[in-house]
Amino acid sequence: MFAAQTIDSTDKPAFYRELATQLKALLEGESDSVANAANTSALIFQMVPDLNWAGFYFLASDEELVLGPFQGKPACVRIAVGKGVCGTAIDLEMSMLVKDVHDFAGHIACDAASRSELVVLLRDNDGVFGLIDLDSPTPGRFDKEDQAGIEALAAIYVAASSFED
Repeated sequence: MFAAQTIDSTDKPAFYRELATQLKALLEGESDSVANAANTSALIFQMVPDLNWAGFYFLASDEELVLGPFQGKPACVRIAVGKGVCGTAIDLEMSMLVKDVHDFAGHIACDAASRSELVVLLRDNDGVFGLIDLDSPTPGRFDKEDQAGIEALAAIYVAASSFED
């Protein structure tokens, strides 16, 4: 049975290295993409300080993201590509770090308490197929170290999971 170990979060690079080690252990031997997304979002939500939402969105078509496994309040089920932070990240094919969502034109507020957001893309050999989305009630919660850490976790999730139809 997997049990997350407390990690000192004062050194962000070390924190994310240890979190990556824990995620690899959690996903080891499991290839189901839904189960892995559920456990990845649960681990991130449990271990990363000051979050109010952590989860996945997957491309349902070239025009739309659909909600995947998550932790937090109920969320927007469908997001158009090019809309909100998540849809913009897909449209631009890049991670998005938003210090204050109130300053992001077109932000989609699924939880009014959210103030900052980090969106990291999921990529495989065929390209971008989804994203990990983190929200915090604290403006400026995320920085480049958080982005790099979550990008590493996204790569672990993709490597562990099977996406065959």
